[in-house]
Formats: sequence, structure tokens, C-alpha cells
Amino acid sequence: MSNPEDYTVGWISAILPEYAAAQLCLDEKHEPTRLPPGNKDQYTLGRIGKHNVVISVLPMGEYGTASAARVAESMTNSFPNIRIALMVGIGGGAPSRKHDIRLGDIVVGIPRNGEGGVFNYDYGKTIQDQSFKATGFVNQPPTILLTAVQGLATQYELEGNGIEDTVNEILAENSRLRRKFARPDPKSDRLYKTNVVHPIDSEMDCVDSCGIQTSDLIPRTERTEDMDNPMVHYGLIASANNLMKDAIIRDQLSRQKDVLCFEMEAAGLVNHFPCLVIRGICDYADSHKNKDWQRYAAMVAAVYAKDLMNKIPSQHVEHEKAIVNVLKAGDAQRNTYITFKGDNSGLQIGQMNGSINNSGNLPVWR
Repeated sequence: MSNPEDYTVGWISAILPEYAAAQLCLDEKHEPTRLPPGNKDQYTLGRIGKHNVVISVLPMGEYGTASAARVAESMTNSFPNIRIALMVGIGGGAPSRKHDIRLGDIVVGIPRNGEGGVFNYDYGKTIQDQSFKATGFVNQPPTILLTAVQGLATQYELEGNGIEDTVNEILAENSRLRRKFARPDPKSDRLYKTNVVHPIDSEMDCVDSCGIQTSDLIPRTERTEDMDNPMVHYGLIASANNLMKDAIIRDQLSRQKDVLCFEMEAAGLVNHFPCLVIRGICDYADSHKNKDWQRYAAMVAAVYAKDLMNKIPSQHVEHEKAIVNVLKAGDAQRNTYITFKGDNSGLQIGQMNGSINNSGNLPVWR
């Protein structure tokens, strides 16, 4: 039985295809470990390169920020030596003239324009003045991960990313899964104009219900052999509890915030589980959603995460603080409880970066 203290990397997935893709990227699997009473979550243990990795998944049917935060908290409590963390899975792309994002590409959430790589917005509050209000600011990923992203980006620039080759190698060893996880027909990658909306409650696919007329599609040139396909994009990921299925709102938020991707879990995770968010693009965050690209998108995101892990020396991870201790220190810094004796009797509450009210009355936050 594995020792939970041997694991230093946490990896969270939200749905079955993401969880399966993560397991396919392990160099070896380990025996399960004994979990604390009350922890009912699902874990797969293994190794990538020199790193021992814990992979978890949200319960089936549970989605969104709250569920992700709970799973992350349980993971750090059950595996107390986790020092770096990843949220890896699928998302909806926000293509634009500036960003040629296509199905099967990867988006890595990194800081941009004062945002920490992921920002939380309320889809239900896309406000009347046509601006979007962030409902929470998310901490940026740890430096050790951002440094690795930079190093891997440089490697990809010089050598090509080779992600498609790695996917094919993995599937060659797991031939039963090839049909499910291999790259779909490129002809199924269709970017519809914003005024073309898939009929509500229609069970027909887009070819039948929306057509493939050139006038309904945004024209894009084919990628050439000297270009990476899939491509990796770096920038902001927008997170909310609602699934983005509106091309007009997608484009507005893309213009205003330079968002590259939409998803549903990361904002609930990042402040509780300092991590890097990696998303494979399975749709265009519009009404034309289907599951054709989900497994391949999950696969390329997992392969990118594997490449990233192999870029981080194990000794650097060992020098990081355990996430559970980082979170405890953050809680202690936000709320400090001090008891004074004598004339200053009473419980005093203050902030580490603020003043303390010691009047003996109810504390006042400043």
C-alpha cells in the first residue's frame, strides 16, 4: 500500500474523459493508499518522470467551483506533502483575429493584465452596460509552475511541441482506446458565425441543423506542416458556474478581457489549491456544443501536463512548501486573534497588515 506522504504533485480532473486521459499519461501506476475516515473521493496514484502524482476527479454529476474546491481540500488533507498542483481538462475556446484557437488546441492559464491566469465572472451578471464584472480575483500560479511553462514554451518554440506524436504513441499502446481518444476528422472543426445559432433542444448535429454553407462559417486557412497542430496558447481563462454557450457574450468577453478559454471549475480551486490550469479546447463556447472533441481535447491537455512535469526538477518541488501549510499560513495571516491582559482585557481581532482595535468592545475591521 502506498504511503500518502510520498506524493508531491496533485492533479485534479472534473469528468471521466479527463480522468482517463490523466491516467494514460502516467509512466507507472501505484497501489492505492488508505484514506482518512470520511474521505470518499476517487484517487489514482502513480509516477510521471521523477514525480509521484495523485490524480483525483469530481464525483459524477457534480460540476462547478464548489465541488472542485471540496475535492482539492480533501486531497491536500489526505496527501499532506503535495507541493504543486494542476487542474487539467477541457474547455471552450474563444478564437479571434488575435488568437487562432482551434479544436484540439491547448490553453494554459497564465497572468495577463493584472489577472492571475484565471478570473471568476458571473455569467448571470453580464451587465446591461455591456461590460463584465469579475466577481473574484484569483491568485496567480506558483512561480515554480510559471517558470516551467516558460521553459517548456521555449522548448516547443525550438523543437515543436510533438504533442500529437505523444498522443499517438500512448494510443498505440492502448489500441482499444484509439477510436475514442484519437484526433477527430478536421472537417468537423467548424467555427460558425455568431448569428448562426443551434436550435434549442434539437438533437440533430450541426451539419443537419445548421448546415456547412461557407456563408455561415468563419473562414480559416489550414495549418501547414511546419506549424504545430495542436497549438499551445497562453493567457486568461474565464471561470464560472455556468456553461458558456453564447458566441456573442464569448466574443464580448474575449475583446474586453482578452480571454482565451471558458470553463467551470478553476475559479473555485485556485485560491484553495494554488495551481496551474490547463485546458484542451473541445468546442467554441457557443450553441454548437457536442462531445466529438472532448476525449481528444482531454488527451492533449494531459500530454501537455506530462511534458510540464518532466520540465520540473524533483529537487525544486521538494523545496516548495506543502500546499496544506501554505493555506494554513494564509488563513493565519488573514485573521489574527490576540488576547491582552490587564487594562487591555478582551479578545482583540485584527489583520496582519492593518491595525488592532483593543477597546475591549466588539472588534472593528480596518
